[in-house]
Amino acid sequence: MWPGQTVDLVRVEKSQRQLQLIGGGQILCRYSIALGGDPVGHKHREGDERTPEGRYVLDWRNPNSVAHRSIHISYPNADDKAAATALGVDPGGFIMIHGQPNGFGWLGRLLQMVDWTDGCIAVTNSDMDEIWTMAADGTPIEIIK
Repeated sequence: MWPGQTVDLVRVEKSQRQLQLIGGGQILCRYSIALGGDPVGHKHREGDERTPEGRYVLDWRNPNSVAHRSIHISYPNADDKAAATALGVDPGGFIMIHGQPNGFGWLGRLLQMVDWTDGCIAVTNSDMDEIWTMAADGTPIEIIK
């Protein structure tokens, strides 16, 4: 990160398996990501192993999660809840950006080669440490195809 730059948007490009931290209209950092086991398309229900698509907010963080740190994404929003209700399903939740499962950080780059989460966005532990420091609670996140 450059001195004086702040992150004002996190962008996730699912098809590119990339998370970007953006500040002042410039990409400050790029990270490789892993997604859920069925990553194509928007999340519709609990257990579908998809990562939602749309605009959300990073709204809280957990330094003691089952993975190396985690930052919560504000899914489901009102539209997601309404769509799930119309389908008669639970929209799910607890979608996070997180590092590797605790105790498996040494597998970081290897695990990033496959989609292994339940719909979260996974990065290596060192990448998670940077994201944790640079992206504040309240930062918008845009997740696209």
